[in-house]
Amino acid sequence: MEKTKRVNTILLTVLAFAWLASCKPPQKPEAKGQTPTFGAAPVKVFKAIRMRISEKLFYTGTIEAWQKINITPDVGGKIARILVNEGDRVGKGQVLAELDIEAITLQFKQAEAALAVAQANFNNAQTNLERMERLSKEKAVSDQQYEQVKLGYDSAKAQLEQAQAALNLAQHSLDVSILKAPFSGVIASRNAEVGDVINPMMGGFSPGSAGGVLTLVDFSRVKIQVDLSGADIPRIQKGQAARLRVLTTPGREFNGTITVVNLAADPQTKKFGIEVSVDNPDQVLRPGTFGEIILEVQSHENALVVPQKAVLENTYVFIVQDGKAAKKEIVLGLQNTTLVEVSSGIAEGDLVIAEGNFGLEDGAPIEVTGEVKQ
Repeated sequence: MEKTKRVNTILLTVLAFAWLASCKPPQKPEAKGQTPTFGAAPVKVFKAIRMRISEKLFYTGTIEAWQKINITPDVGGKIARILVNEGDRVGKGQVLAELDIEAITLQFKQAEAALAVAQANFNNAQTNLERMERLSKEKAVSDQQYEQVKLGYDSAKAQLEQAQAALNLAQHSLDVSILKAPFSGVIASRNAEVGDVINPMMGGFSPGSAGGVLTLVDFSRVKIQVDLSGADIPRIQKGQAARLRVLTTPGREFNGTITVVNLAADPQTKKFGIEVSVDNPDQVLRPGTFGEIILEVQSHENALVVPQKAVLENTYVFIVQDGKAAKKEIVLGLQNTTLVEVSSGIAEGDLVIAEGNFGLEDGAPIEVTGEVKQ
């Protein structure tokens, strides 16, 4: 009985080992001629291509309205009406505000009356002079009498001119008491209220605030002023094209033109100021916001390019050759923020290692895991 139990135990053990052996997956035979890639560095590549590349300069500035004016009358007086509010669009010549013209009207009427008196005096003096000239030719009056009448004529003429000037001034005061828009634009701010007293000599009105009654801006066109370094200014000229990007309209660029190039550097910053104008017909560009100016200073057509990150120490790249990294000395051309032109050292279609290239050595085994997009 004891012997039978021992046989059964041995039999069960053998069967268990047999079952475990049957569960082990069969090993695949190593492919003939296949070399294991143990230690190969994973890399991503970029196929060297030919395309247009341009070198660009990037500068940041503040967008300003093309025209901006503080509207204040040339004469003092009390504001009678303000016909617009902030944000209103107005046309050139549109009436924006009016002063109380009661006092100005009285001055005008007074000047009219003074002119009438001066005109009558002049007419009388002119008649006397003409009569005296006839008598003088006939030797019927003395030279002293003639000179006295001539002096009266000259005085009357001067008084007439003075009265005419006073009337013109009164008329001007009436004209400028009506504030009109000198150009089409938008009311940026309303700085006064009805009843405020304008004092143009003080640069403002009764509450003591400067800036005029209204501020009018035209930003159907905008300008951006930026400061360039001494190294960049020789590459810029008036009339050159420029582009503008702003955060408020991502993905959109606006075409502009360089309208001003300062040839003298700022004595403090040693920078050279330029001004770029940009058409803004839909008025999406707002004054006071930041914008990035892009200046294309040079371009090459059909250039052989690779990503910036593929170039190491500005002198060499690695390309894929027979599953290994091959170091290639190169000569660089134009560059921008993402791509660089390669003038010599590699050929079109070469697989240039763009990721995983740091720390590689010439001849090191590599494994290509993907491609880098342009």
